[in-house]
Amino acid sequence: MRPARVVVVGHGMVGARFVEELVERVAGTPAGARAVEVTVLGAEEYEPYNRVLLSEVVAGKVDVASLTLPRRDVAGVRVLPGVAAYAVDRERRVVLADDGSSHAYDHLVLATGARARVPALAGLAPGGPLPAGVHALRTLDDAREIVAATVNARRAVVLGGGVLGLEAACGLARRGLRVTVVHGGPHAMDRQLDADAGHVVGRGLTALGVDVRADAAAEGVVLDGGRAGGLRLGDADDGVVPAELVVLTAGTEPETALARAAGLAVGRGVLVDRTCTTADPRVHAIGDCAEPPEGGTGLVAQGWDQARRLATRLAAELTERGAAPGGGTGAIPGAGRAPDEPPDATGTDDVVRLKAHGLDVVAMGVCGSRRDVGRPVRSVRLSDPDGGRHVEVVVADGVLVGATCVGDARVAADLTAAYTRRTPVPADPAQLLLRRVAGAASAAAEPSPTLMPDRATVCRCNGVTKGDIVACFEHGAREVEDVARATRATTGCGGCTEAVCGIVDWLRRSTPAGADASADAVGTGSRDGEIALDVQNRTGGVQSAV
Repeated sequence: MRPARVVVVGHGMVGARFVEELVERVAGTPAGARAVEVTVLGAEEYEPYNRVLLSEVVAGKVDVASLTLPRRDVAGVRVLPGVAAYAVDRERRVVLADDGSSHAYDHLVLATGARARVPALAGLAPGGPLPAGVHALRTLDDAREIVAATVNARRAVVLGGGVLGLEAACGLARRGLRVTVVHGGPHAMDRQLDADAGHVVGRGLTALGVDVRADAAAEGVVLDGGRAGGLRLGDADDGVVPAELVVLTAGTEPETALARAAGLAVGRGVLVDRTCTTADPRVHAIGDCAEPPEGGTGLVAQGWDQARRLATRLAAELTERGAAPGGGTGAIPGAGRAPDEPPDATGTDDVVRLKAHGLDVVAMGVCGSRRDVGRPVRSVRLSDPDGGRHVEVVVADGVLVGATCVGDARVAADLTAAYTRRTPVPADPAQLLLRRVAGAASAAAEPSPTLMPDRATVCRCNGVTKGDIVACFEHGAREVEDVARATRATTGCGGCTEAVCGIVDWLRRSTPAGADASADAVGTGSRDGEIALDVQNRTGGVQSAV
C-alpha cells in the first residue's frame, strides 16, 4: 500500500508547523512515518521565519538571521523553496507549480497566508509595483527594504495605527527618523483599546518621538520624480505630511486566488469548517488564508491551533488506526488532544501584545470595543495618564475574561497568566490592578529562575513551562537554540526569549552542590509609592478611591 500523499501550499509559520505536527503524530502510530509522504511548496526562497518579529528587524533589535525558525530534517518530507503553486485540479487531485512540476495529492492543505493590503490611494497603481520609497511590511524582503530606505530618509509616515503600524513607527523612531502615524480610527489601536487607553498610548508615542494623526483620511502618496515625498490627507486634515519613506500597515488580505480559481468557496478567506476542511473533503485551509466559523483573528496562535487540530485528525485518518497520544519524538504541547477538543488553557489566541521599545501594551479577551459577551461582567480600571499607565480588568464568574494593560509590563504578565490559565480572581477585582495575581504562575514577573515553579508557563505562544525547559536541558539541550528546537519556546511573539535565556543560563551555572540558589534570589517586595486612583465598577456605576 502506497503512502498517503499530502501536499502543503505555503511554507510559512503555520504551514511549517502543520508539517511538523503531522509527521510527529504519524511517527507515533503503528503505521510509522513511512505511511505519509509530504510535499511542501513555498513561494519564498527562505527557510520558514518568524514573521511576527519583522518589526523588530525594522527597529534594529534583531537581525534577519535570528528570525529563522528551528526545523528538523525529516524523512518523507520534501520541501521545494521558491516554487509557487499556480493551479489546483481538484478532479485529478493535482497541484501545478510555476517550475513546471505537478504534485498529486490525497489531501491538500492551503497555508498561503495573507498579503499586505495596499489601499486605493492616488499615486499607487492598483496591483502594480509600489513607487520608490513606499513599502508594505509583510515579508522578510519588505523589512530589509525598509531598513535600507532609512539610510537616506529623515522623515517617515506610517499609514495605519494598528499593532503593526505602531511597532513599525517606534522602530523607525528608534533609528532616528521623525515619524508620523496616520490612522483613520479615533485613536491608535482602536480595535483593542478604548478611548482612555488609547489616550495613554498616544502620550507614550509622543514621548518616543512619534506623532499620531488620528481620524485622518489619506488621499494619496505625494511623488517627487517618481519617489515618495509624503502622504496627502483630506482637505479637513490640513494638507500633506512630508516624508521620504512611506510604510503601509493598513491590514492584510487573505491569499485566496488559488482557492478561488479551483472553485472553492471564498468569503474574506477560504471558507472552512471547524476541522479546517473546505466543502471538498480532500482540501483544507489553515492560517491567515482560512476563514473558520468563528472568524480569523490574524494572530499566529490561531493558525498554530488549526495546524495542530488538522494534523491530529489527518494522522488518525491516514494511518487508519489513529495517532498515538503524544506520539513522536519531539515535545509538542497538546499533542494528545483530540481534534474536537477546545484549545489549551494556556492558549493565547486573542492576547495581543505590542512589541515596541519603550511602550508596553497588552490586551486580551473583553477589551476595547469587544464588550458584548452575552453575560454579566464586572469591569474595574486604573487610569493614570500622567504616569503612563492604564489597567482595566473584566471579570465574570470568578475568572478574568478580559484585560487591558498599558505601561506596566509586570502587571500585564500577571494578568496574561490569570487570563490564559483561568486562575480564580480575588473577590475584589481592584486587587488585580496593583498586585500580583494570587496563584498565577508568571515567568515574566519572577525575579529569578530559582523561584519559578516548574509549572510556570514561560512561552505562552507554545504552552512551554519551566519544567519543560529543565527537562530538555537534562536531556542534553545546552543552548537556547536546542531548547527552541525541542519545545518551540521563543519561536512565537518573542516575548519569552529573555526568560528562556535566563533559565538556560541558570541551569548551566547550577551544580549539585549549589543547586539551591536562594541566596541569588531577589525578593519581589512591594510597589514603591502610592497614587490616588479612580476605580469604576461598571456594573453598579460606583466610583471609589483606592
